Amino acid sequence: MTKARPRWQRPRDVEVPAPREGTASIAVTPTDLDVCLRACAAHSGKLVAGLDRRRTALAEALRHLLATHATTAPAAPAAPLPLIRRTVKGGPSTGPVLGDELMDPLLAVGNKALECGYEDETKLALLVADTVLTQRKRSRAGWRLRARVLEAMGAETAAVDAYERYLGLTDEDGFGVAAKVAGLRLGGEIQQELVRRLEDDCPGARRFADRPVTESWAEGLELHARGDWAEAQPRLVGVLLAQTRDGTPVTEIQETASQYLGLAREASGVIGGGRGTGAPTGPAPLTELTELYAEQRRNRARGAVADPTFGGVEWLTLGEFRNRIAGRSICLIANSQRVGNGSMGAEIDAYDLVVRFNSYKIDPAATGRRTDIHATIHKHSFNWDQRVDTRLVFGGVSGGWKQSLRSRLVPGAQTCLGDESLRWPLREIGKVGSDVWPAIPTTGFNMLWLLDFLDVSPRLDLIGFDFYESGAYRLSGAMKMPITSVHEYTSEKAWVMERAQSVTDARIRLR
Repeated sequence: MTKARPRWQRPRDVEVPAPREGTASIAVTPTDLDVCLRACAAHSGKLVAGLDRRRTALAEALRHLLATHATTAPAAPAAPLPLIRRTVKGGPSTGPVLGDELMDPLLAVGNKALECGYEDETKLALLVADTVLTQRKRSRAGWRLRARVLEAMGAETAAVDAYERYLGLTDEDGFGVAAKVAGLRLGGEIQQELVRRLEDDCPGARRFADRPVTESWAEGLELHARGDWAEAQPRLVGVLLAQTRDGTPVTEIQETASQYLGLAREASGVIGGGRGTGAPTGPAPLTELTELYAEQRRNRARGAVADPTFGGVEWLTLGEFRNRIAGRSICLIANSQRVGNGSMGAEIDAYDLVVRFNSYKIDPAATGRRTDIHATIHKHSFNWDQRVDTRLVFGGVSGGWKQSLRSRLVPGAQTCLGDESLRWPLREIGKVGSDVWPAIPTTGFNMLWLLDFLDVSPRLDLIGFDFYESGAYRLSGAMKMPITSVHEYTSEKAWVMERAQSVTDARIRLR
């Protein structure tokens, strides 16, 4: 019930209050770019080397942002001149304009800060989002970042509003935001039902709903420790009623509900031997309450799953995948402008199996029509609704990979789906650690490495693999996504060229 004191003490002019649930917190706090950059510099100075890889990644993103700003900022004039300013409607003029050269590094800082999961970094991410949206009100990436920050803070109503602003600006929901919004709404409805049942089961709780929550909670814990559940229960439920009424962040309400259910289980004798009297009975049995709690958590995490069998999909192990491709010619099609500007569609469709990646785009004359195997990273949903024979979803963390499958798979869109034995080929199958291959392998390299490792295809060709030298060619919704720096394209290219049997401008033949 107590909050940890933040490590990062921002300057007074950078203070960003955490939004409260139930308020009109979709409104962006106007934030000057120079204020945000000063906050980033201050935060960078406080980060120290440690074992937390998330903060290490944030430190690197901050260094890149500040270095980019230093190299692109105009030199100071001999005489003081006003900076280029942009006026915010209804407010004062803001600082320097956010140029394209700073946009991606700034968003990278916001995303890395959010991934840290700490209060200081979450507030920094919100500051970044507000800075972007102050000057670029229609920034899809800005609205999505702000929605994710608000969700992490527990400001669910505002998060849903921000997610909907993002959806209103995009034609391709590659990140599964619509499903996320549906899950948050359904989770909120189930939470309301949970609180309603608790209130009906314990009418005496209403008289404690107007008291300070810390006082009621402390009394409830003490009474529970004495074995007097009949007196403890209304105080504890009263805390939940007060939090729900006052717009407490969802994360805090969930924590209170979880602790309450644990205490109720002890009191009912499910655990702890039933130390008291007045165990939960009546119209809301403890099992049903626990099921409601679990269901609202599941829906908020991954959205509703209409078909848990995903259309009767067939799960493929490593061995089964090997048998499906054995003896067949395979081509892997890069998402590059070299492919998009070409005319190899008929040649591509002539292979036994055509492999495409992530947010691939189809232009029959240039790219061919068929997609037999779709290999994709688990973090976005581009092309998951396109009908393919086999879909391989790659991810480095088992939990996140499983959650993405539950929330993003489209029933009937694939006949076969790779199981966890195919989740992260280079690391899990090849046992190639970061000491040998430090960079995160791309989806294309994971797929290529897997096919080379299995070595059962008489012909294995790469079409348009220039490692983004010609630029990206993919769905419009993915074109604004930067070519990430976490991958090492130079090393991947060297690996390919060491094994190439023939190389032309358009095709690299490995078999």
